[in-house]
Amino acid sequence: MNLYNLDIERGILSAILFDGKVYEDVAAILKPSDFYLPFHQYVFETMEELYKKDLPIDEIFLRDELKKKGKYDEELFLEILGTAPVEAVEAYAREIKDLATKRELIHLSNEIKKIVLEEDKRAIEEVEEIQSKLFSIATSNLSGDFKNSSIIISDTLEFIKKQAAKKNKIVTGLDTGFVELNRMTSGFGEGDLIIIAARPSMGKTAFALNIALNVLKQDKGVAVFSLEMPAEQLMLRMMSAAGKIPLQDIRRGNLNDEEWSKLSAVADELSSKPLFVDDEGNINIHTIRAKLRKLKAQNPELSLAIIDYLQLISSDQRERHLAIAEISRSLKLLARELQIPIIALSQLNRALESRPNKRPMLSDLRESGAIEQDADIIMFIYRDDVYKAMEAKQKQKEALEKGKAVEIDFQEKEVEDAEIIIGKQRNGPTGTVDMLFHKKYTLFTDKVSEVNEIAPTEATIEMPTI
Repeated sequence: MNLYNLDIERGILSAILFDGKVYEDVAAILKPSDFYLPFHQYVFETMEELYKKDLPIDEIFLRDELKKKGKYDEELFLEILGTAPVEAVEAYAREIKDLATKRELIHLSNEIKKIVLEEDKRAIEEVEEIQSKLFSIATSNLSGDFKNSSIIISDTLEFIKKQAAKKNKIVTGLDTGFVELNRMTSGFGEGDLIIIAARPSMGKTAFALNIALNVLKQDKGVAVFSLEMPAEQLMLRMMSAAGKIPLQDIRRGNLNDEEWSKLSAVADELSSKPLFVDDEGNINIHTIRAKLRKLKAQNPELSLAIIDYLQLISSDQRERHLAIAEISRSLKLLARELQIPIIALSQLNRALESRPNKRPMLSDLRESGAIEQDADIIMFIYRDDVYKAMEAKQKQKEALEKGKAVEIDFQEKEVEDAEIIIGKQRNGPTGTVDMLFHKKYTLFTDKVSEVNEIAPTEATIEMPTI
């Protein structure tokens, strides 16, 4: 009986070269040593290195890397390229894993003979050594093990001690920079998926960028995937909020001397912060995952990722609800893997605008089932003045069409009331946080009547100037 199958090994490697996405499925089952032929081991090991570097796993890159390591064999490489890719790659990968396990068992049987005949140990010690080796083989294809209660309790007590050692008794996670939001959430936890949802013009992007500014102020890294607007437009908003300079003035370059001075200071400060922006418009969840893994490995200070916005992430799934389910689940798993909170912005259904009370609720989320299930925190942004302004303009338009004059009793404000409605929080209360929105700066600030009565936190009352 053969304990290897070179045709299957070549077919699996060929499948990865044909479609690089297949690598993740194979890597979840096999490690390089599971291949029988040493050259196949080198090839799969090199594929792993290319994947970690976020480089294409194709013929050109693979050949070059193998040559650099002195592991290239032209004849064997051409055999892989000439082999038809296997279709059911996971099934064949398990077959290779099964053969590799049997080879390990054969090797262990030889070791047992050596242990019994050559090592001067008590029988019970030899049995324990053999059991240990057998257990190692049995668990080699598992991605993770169960944690027993003693380990869990130890880890939990260590976490509690770390929190007790902190001076800040309110914020236990990532400081959002907003006093009342910190009070409600205790900050954003490592591994949390946070959804910020709203109708257009409510300030989703502005609110997320305000949080980003506050995190940068703590010298912690922030990654932003801007799927809707170029990085330069996103930076204009951040500079406006950070320097409290009117956004329209920045866009026009219509600044006085004082504002130019502010802008220069903000630019210098932001340029020194660990802020990373990806504005590739057409991007899928696999690319986001690969880029964030690479960024986190290169920049351990990365503490927050923001995706603007969730519905713009492309997917191979034809059914939109299945695509959103795959994306939201992947984002949650990625947050846990990297141990950082991930904020994903989301659109709301238009149906809420037909209700008298237009404050959002969970059922207003587009494809809400999957998002609601995966998210740790779901927050909605609501500004009543946005709807009042829309109603006033609609009345004026209708009156003009009828040739009538109409008095509008609504005046737009520079600073509007805003509500951050926490519709879901897995580890905390739900409720509403009152804020103010400074429209010309695209800036949210805390709405606190008596500051002195607020318990001290590391957060400031207003959005800090970077």
